[in-house]
Amino acid sequence: MTYSKRIRVAKILTFAKAINEALFHAMEIDKSVICYGLGVDDPKGVFGTTLGLQEKYGEERVFDMPVSENAMTGVAIGASLNGIRPVMAHQRLDFFLLAMDQLVNNAAKWYYMFGGQASVPITIRLIIGCGWGQGPTHSQSLQSWFAHIPGLKVVMPATASDAKGLLLSSIFDNNPVLFLEHRWLHNLEGEVPEGDYRVPIGKAIALKKGEDITIVSMSYITIEALRAVEALEKEDILCDLIDLRTIMPIDWDLIFSSVQKTGRLIVLDTGVETGSIAGEIISRICMERYDSLKQPPKRLALPDFPAPTSLTLTREFYKRAEDIIDAVSKMMTRNLCGKKLIDRGDIPHDVPDKSFKGPF
Repeated sequence: MTYSKRIRVAKILTFAKAINEALFHAMEIDKSVICYGLGVDDPKGVFGTTLGLQEKYGEERVFDMPVSENAMTGVAIGASLNGIRPVMAHQRLDFFLLAMDQLVNNAAKWYYMFGGQASVPITIRLIIGCGWGQGPTHSQSLQSWFAHIPGLKVVMPATASDAKGLLLSSIFDNNPVLFLEHRWLHNLEGEVPEGDYRVPIGKAIALKKGEDITIVSMSYITIEALRAVEALEKEDILCDLIDLRTIMPIDWDLIFSSVQKTGRLIVLDTGVETGSIAGEIISRICMERYDSLKQPPKRLALPDFPAPTSLTLTREFYKRAEDIIDAVSKMMTRNLCGKKLIDRGDIPHDVPDKSFKGPF
């Protein structure tokens, strides 16, 4: 398999193990890299992503922190201004909201306010996505909020290889990066290049190529999109599937060229509709590539409500491959039914597939 114009040896790893491997490599490459946060030295190691780090690199570089999100973020800012590269784990994105002042008014603005003379190289790992009955305060996907903050980079990998490659790029970026991990991805397996493998921040990737319609996606919904695209191929509908990988900055060139080719666009988002990344992409396409469109673009995102706790309500709340197929079918004036094309068998709707064993 070819990566970055070189042949690399790849092995099969889970998304979580790929993150773990990236952390090991980063700490081996640069002794200024530290890893700390809630549960980093826990026996489960933040869903397996930090296992073995403290044993190898010691308690001075890998350690837990008291539950004080604003304070631990402030520690990271001070450390980064003194030559350290902190990797922080806040476990759930929702917990990190207590540190928004440190993020927005300090970390994100520092490089600008001091004329580029000092930077804050912090990587902040946050876990997003739905879980069994976790409801409004533990299931939020607020990436568009973070992407709105000047000075921040926001990364959302969907594959194991990108989890490793983007995390290494994030750690060695000289400014703050939010690294958002969807909880349904940790058990996903894929080929991951060995060694110091990095994926450039701000570069999307075309996972599938087709002439009929462009689908732009991010994070876990990319996996659902792959299922939908493969089912649509059997119905002679060929899709360009673009995984953003980074939502700040966005790879506009790849999106523009795809829409110019297909003339149709659907954007998928794990967040709510209003103020979404999907809405931003559609807005930019309508402003700058309107003449390429054969029909109005469409977005699939969550409704503008807090995430429900009830299984009955979550059944229709989150978007899956079936919904993507239905949207494409309507745009292509076909009479396809997503639920007929996607056979989930007896898999509950609140897990991605049979292999999913947690984290919940």
